[in-house]
Amino acid sequence: MTVQIFAASSAHGTAVLAAAVDSGCFGEADRRILLLCDTTAVPEAAPPLRTLPGFETLLTRFGEVVSWNDTVSPLHPGAWTPRPDDVPLWERHLRRAWDLGDEDVELALESPHASPARAIAEIFTDSPLTVYVDGLTGYGPTGEKISPLIGTRVRQLLHPDLVPGVEPLLLGEFGVPVRPLPTAALRRVHTELAHSAPAFTSPRGAALLLLPEPGTLPAAEEEEFLLRLVRGATALGHTHLVLQPHPRTHAFSPEALRAEAVRLGAGLSVPAFEVPGAPVPAEVLFALLRPALVVGRSSTALLGASVHYGLPVATAGTDALLERLAPYENPARIPVTIVDALLPGLDDAAAVRNQSPPNRETVAGALGGLLEAVAFAMRPRVRPDLRPAAERYLSTRLTPRTWRYFKRRRLGALALPGAVPGRLAFVRRNATLRRVARRARALARR
Repeated sequence: MTVQIFAASSAHGTAVLAAAVDSGCFGEADRRILLLCDTTAVPEAAPPLRTLPGFETLLTRFGEVVSWNDTVSPLHPGAWTPRPDDVPLWERHLRRAWDLGDEDVELALESPHASPARAIAEIFTDSPLTVYVDGLTGYGPTGEKISPLIGTRVRQLLHPDLVPGVEPLLLGEFGVPVRPLPTAALRRVHTELAHSAPAFTSPRGAALLLLPEPGTLPAAEEEEFLLRLVRGATALGHTHLVLQPHPRTHAFSPEALRAEAVRLGAGLSVPAFEVPGAPVPAEVLFALLRPALVVGRSSTALLGASVHYGLPVATAGTDALLERLAPYENPARIPVTIVDALLPGLDDAAAVRNQSPPNRETVAGALGGLLEAVAFAMRPRVRPDLRPAAERYLSTRLTPRTWRYFKRRRLGALALPGAVPGRLAFVRRNATLRRVARRARALARR
């Protein structure tokens, strides 16, 4: 017998897995277990995934549902990994608890550099892996070096094709084959969820505002950003706004935004909190409402609205976020870079009205070499093979517009082009000057 275990930490990730199963991305199995993992800071305060509207329709692809949180309680699933000496004990325990016996186990996990995916991969040491990504972070490098004992077991990388013509860089250091998921399969799953979602009516042609994940910027700046979204959408002529909180937002008051919308002559509603139950994914609202405009900062849903649903989109606040993200290797850097480079800004009315979904040509022009350069600057030890591509891009494509994606200090630390002005480029190439500079820094530290 073969048992397939699918680990998911969000409703959107579960929808991606359901679409992958429908598309035949996994072989035949005698049992399929959906392993739900809540990695929020306080899992006890979040509504369980199984309570999400329409979630039962996703479970038809899986024979059983198990909670990883209950399995490792009281340990936090997002921070715990087993000690090497305890791995055989944990595998024996899980096989007994989940009635796996001695059967062959296949795993479908999110990126294995972080828990709980890393913990599960370490426990089932001999199981082949399928890694899936449900967002834009997969287009960046692996978050840290992972053991070859894990990386070499990955058979395929599944991803929604959000950036036409671009393959994810995740696990590229292991040469993992990349397989995009059919857009039609993803849309079918979202439509299933839409049919099961709570009743919500909105005027045709409303603008959908996607809230960013809380905690990225200080609270005062986040509030000003949200007010900017309301003002920008009403300035484009939209008189009804629908606010979609981020899935990790568990407490939110829209009164200040509603008051601002009323002042500008528009109405504002929040389906995720005015309808009993947990928030529904943004992709469900795309199928349910067909909004006239989708506005956000750097979410996966923003690009999905454009590429998968052909909806007009606009972005705001990406320039400030690129400047403020720290450290440079913050995984949010890749999503905000992609959105900033591909999508029109909310303050550019002509670009918003005349846009078309990104295609291979526009993506190649905007992102050609950029992601490789940013990925190398983020994780040079994980992807040293990307240095030549980064040097080519930085030598030929640095402009006032593209400088926002890099930090001069970061380029200097990696001895990359652009770290010093062109007339002083000889300094970087001069071994004697570099040696003197190192001695001066050592003296200064003392």
